[in-house]
Amino acid sequence: HIVGMLNTLPGVEVLWARDRALLRHEGGKLTIESTRPVRTVQDMRDVYTPGVARACAAISEDPSLAGELTMIGRSVAICTNGTRVLGLGDIGPVASMPVMEGKAVFYHQLANVSAMPILIDTKDVDEFVETVIRIAPTFGGIHLEDISAPECFEIEDRLIEALDKPVMHDDVHGTAVVTLAAVLVACRHAGLTLEEEVVGQIGLGAAGFGIAALLVDAGAKRVLGSDPNPLSHDRAHAKGIELVDMQTVMLEADVVVATTGRAGLIDPAMVREGQVILALTNPYPEIDPDAAVEAGAAFAADGTSVNNVLGYPGIFRGALLSGAEEINLPMKLAAAETIASLATGSELVPEALDAQVHEQVAEAVRKAAIQSGIARLDRAPMGL
Repeated sequence: HIVGMLNTLPGVEVLWARDRALLRHEGGKLTIESTRPVRTVQDMRDVYTPGVARACAAISEDPSLAGELTMIGRSVAICTNGTRVLGLGDIGPVASMPVMEGKAVFYHQLANVSAMPILIDTKDVDEFVETVIRIAPTFGGIHLEDISAPECFEIEDRLIEALDKPVMHDDVHGTAVVTLAAVLVACRHAGLTLEEEVVGQIGLGAAGFGIAALLVDAGAKRVLGSDPNPLSHDRAHAKGIELVDMQTVMLEADVVVATTGRAGLIDPAMVREGQVILALTNPYPEIDPDAAVEAGAAFAADGTSVNNVLGYPGIFRGALLSGAEEINLPMKLAAAETIASLATGSELVPEALDAQVHEQVAEAVRKAAIQSGIARLDRAPMGL
């Protein structure tokens, strides 16, 4: 866009341009590295033949040793078919790879978890589920990403049922956890509790339904939901979400969350004085946060600041550390409450790149798994 504008100027011709973001992606953002340097023949014999046979035999005799003797217990598969990527829509699995690499970068940097993108080239639910089940032994957890609704709900439900390891669709639950944290902080700033707030959710796709459902579970006074797609209505109604139109959400909700994929959807004139507006569509939100504040919002944020990168690294780390076979509601609520407790000053959420935040989230999730009775500490991996 900028290059095009420059070329319209008299006497100006842009000969060459580089995109900073694309430069940061050249060659990809991930690599696989060894944790054991091999410098001598003895090193080689220990990490490969003949020493590796002893590790294989030990695991064959006691499969729980895989968490101690391999990377399985500290690794996560990031599985996608690229059917619902950011605000870009169905761009396919290969085009979604930069997102998956980015997720994996934060797993490593913020939680010391090894994550591997898995691109699954199918839109068929049965094929997707079967593929993940077949590769699942390689990993300690399954992170689902950028899968369109309503297929994503069936995929997650079936994988949770089939696998004895944590499975979480990040667009649904990771986003919901971080959004709940932001709402809790907004309530704190307003001197209210969640039980006193009316929360409105515009857009009831994967992320929107996950947010609204977790707000119901967390005890919000009322949760309003708006979505023109009738496929979302039965699911929302069954969860206790009040189905209304967008105008009603804007008129009645104290906190408005939008995850529609439609940039600029919310006109500043619709914002009420004192509302909290979380416009979370990436890369371009439903309303610019500055415009929302100028229109009277008490607080406003977009998907850059209220981002699920605050949630999934610590959630999965805590789940892996506990040996949990699933990620349950107490674990998600513990993550949200911990994130909210770490926000300071006028922040709605803490700094996403603060490793201490993720460490505390992981510990809260681990404790919640133990307290809710689903931890299996004998499966906790070495190296985390």
